[in-house]
Amino acid sequence: MSTPSSDPVPAPGDVAEVTRDIADVPAVQVITTAAVHLMSAAAVKCGLAEEGDELRDLDEARKLITALAGLVTASAPDIGNQHARSLRDGLRSLQLAFREASPFPDAPGEGPGEKYTGPVS
Repeated sequence: MSTPSSDPVPAPGDVAEVTRDIADVPAVQVITTAAVHLMSAAAVKCGLAEEGDELRDLDEARKLITALAGLVTASAPDIGNQHARSLRDGLRSLQLAFREASPFPDAPGEGPGEKYTGPVS
């Protein structure tokens, strides 16, 4: 017999509750939460976690940073400058960390997410 916390499929009543909860969350919060998850994962894949090189995977980091750049660029007009500025700063830091971690840095404008943000230096 499984407990509710170990059961990967929520009960029908739980789904309705989760749906109602999501309906109450402002879009800006959903967007910034998704961006923070992408930033965290990209930082780990760039080797910025305590474990450093053990978890470094620059191919995965590139994908995560590009997805983050697309999300930040597309949502910036809707989430406002206050939120967008901090997301852009985090994105830029990750792009620079990626460049530093790469044994063969990309040409300016060719790094992860730079097709959305422009060259980062």
